[in-house]
Amino acid sequence: MTRRLLYSYLGLALLVLAGLEIPLGYLYARGETNRFAQTVERDATMLAEVTEENIEKGNTAELPTLIGDYTTRTDGQVIVVDRRGVVLAASGSAVPAGTNLSTEPDIATALNNQPTTGTRTGTDGGEALYATQPGSSGTTIRGALRLTYPMAMVTDRIHTIWLALALAGACVLAAVALVAFTLARWITRPLRTLHRATTQLADGRLTNPPDATSGPPELRELAASFTHTATRLQQLLDAQQAFAGEASHQLKTPLTALRLRLENFEPYLDPRAHDSLDETIGEVERLGRMVHGLLALARLENSATTPEPTDLDAVLAERAAMWDSLAAERYVTVTVTGTTAGRVWAIPGALEQVIDNLVANALRVSPPGTTLTLTRAPGAELHVIDQGPGMPPADRERAFDRFWRASDSHHDGTGLGLPIIRHLVRASGGEITLHPAPGGGLDARVHLQPVPPTNGSRGQRRLASASSRSARSATTVR
Repeated sequence: MTRRLLYSYLGLALLVLAGLEIPLGYLYARGETNRFAQTVERDATMLAEVTEENIEKGNTAELPTLIGDYTTRTDGQVIVVDRRGVVLAASGSAVPAGTNLSTEPDIATALNNQPTTGTRTGTDGGEALYATQPGSSGTTIRGALRLTYPMAMVTDRIHTIWLALALAGACVLAAVALVAFTLARWITRPLRTLHRATTQLADGRLTNPPDATSGPPELRELAASFTHTATRLQQLLDAQQAFAGEASHQLKTPLTALRLRLENFEPYLDPRAHDSLDETIGEVERLGRMVHGLLALARLENSATTPEPTDLDAVLAERAAMWDSLAAERYVTVTVTGTTAGRVWAIPGALEQVIDNLVANALRVSPPGTTLTLTRAPGAELHVIDQGPGMPPADRERAFDRFWRASDSHHDGTGLGLPIIRHLVRASGGEITLHPAPGGGLDARVHLQPVPPTNGSRGQRRLASASSRSARSATTVR
């Protein structure tokens, strides 16, 4: 924002300078050219009168001396012709005496007793200003005089003033830039501290409140309001975390006691009520798992962790080996396929929880004699493919909703496992989707962010800013 403010101030200053200096320079150039033309015309008129007097008296021999004295003191070039247009005298050697110039337009016009002023190409090839005056007494024409000056005399002065205006404008812009930079830094200081504070708050804890003592009054009020809001939000989060911690202890004991009391009822109940008692105990156990899942999800949402480079191949091999024995008891084969995935970005402990939950869900629906495949695909993508009944499209769309279970589901899940998995994957900067597996079953695809071979720290900072809250503990919730 500092740069944008600086550019806006400089743009405004540049617009004002252009609106002032360009017309000023144009007016100066125009006035300088007019003054130069008037001076040349005045000198030409004066010299024409003197030369006409010498021609009338027959003193043509004095003409070279007369125009020589003038051209010595100035940069002008003078040509004097008689009434027939024949050159009587000329400064320099460009036009020799005796040359007939009566066919040239300005000489012909002057011999008709009409003065002319204009520009033409000089002897050096550059542009020159000329003034041609008739040498006459009344209606009697005795000759004409052409006075020529190079335009470089006036263009040099015009260029000098343009350069002076440009330098003055540059100095003004430099002064404006210095003042604008100081002002922009003063204005944006509360915004910079506010940005740092929002980043800290997003990471879970506000340690450095924004500066509310400097900057414009509006920004100071905004910083103070943000600090008050962040403090109140932090208090609410602390209260929620305290509630989650206390509830985890307070709910476990009553549920355990209730389960024990129900089990103690079994010897005293009619055998026909045993099935209902077993169902009640199962519901109590499911309630315990649901409480455990809710607390785990609350801990995930109330904590903030930065993704770190994690070896996907090592984690996958370790979890596959851990689940292999349990899968063998159910006559299910666990296989790991695909090329080496390398390192990916993940919050600590997230990959283990994601793989454990997906494998647990897949084993629960895998018939005996089938294969559970863990496949690594290019682009840091992990597939968990089972050969179970699969899920219809409508169920796959709602599978990540909390507490949702398929209408034809007969297991004792809580509907919190997949929401926790999605939270962990998104907190790691990835995404998880469900697809039908070839030949039946379900394909759970986990797409993670690969760690580049170089500039790892830059990628980590980029992904860390997008990370959300997560937990470090490894917990499988069905």
